[in-house]
Amino acid sequence: NVGNGNTVVLTVTDNNGNTSTCSATVTIQDNVAPIALCQNVTVQLDNTGNGSTTAVAVNNGSSDNCAIASLSLSQTAFVCSEVGANTEVLTVTDVNGNTSTCTTTITVQDNVAPVAVCQNITVQLDNTGNASITPAQVNNGSSDACGIASLSLNNTTFNCANVSGNTVILTVTDVNGNTSTCSATVTIEDHVAPTAICQNITVQLDNTGNGSTTAAAVNNGSTDNCAIASM
Repeated sequence: NVGNGNTVVLTVTDNNGNTSTCSATVTIQDNVAPIALCQNVTVQLDNTGNGSTTAVAVNNGSSDNCAIASLSLSQTAFVCSEVGANTEVLTVTDVNGNTSTCTTTITVQDNVAPVAVCQNITVQLDNTGNASITPAQVNNGSSDACGIASLSLNNTTFNCANVSGNTVILTVTDVNGNTSTCSATVTIEDHVAPTAICQNITVQLDNTGNGSTTAAAVNNGSTDNCAIASM
């Protein structure tokens, strides 16, 4: 009956039984605000970096003396930049237009691991027999909706003992601390030729007219970045 147009009739009776009536309009008003009750909620971002909640999820049993017409939340959609605690306002409106609010904490979380993508690489040893690589060389377009914070490898330095294929692990860490890994083969090659150093020698013939020498006798400190196999 809230509103205008409620007509009532007053009947007046005297001591001798005579009656008379009149009518009046009774206007009913509801000026009582609803009771707004909030609860904190947690929102998980998806693999696109987006998440959402609803006013219904935040509502914690708000009530009104008549009835609640609607619930609205100051923000329902969240992105990577809002990871952490966000203070929002729930507005409760009753059927007669009275409103009340309460505050809630929306905690946005990013628990989605990055996508780690590796590529195999080939690396040449230098003239000292050493080689090094960086995570960026092994990375092949790893991605994350919120952003990659760092790349790391379990092994970045190699030497002659590592010639051939070597398995390395790339760890991708996003800006919210989630990690993912992939593996790659690092092929180490040695294409550095040895340095041949000779010395002149003199050979004496024996009494049969023959003489001989050796490669070791002619060698004068030949070197290689890894090792010399034969002369």
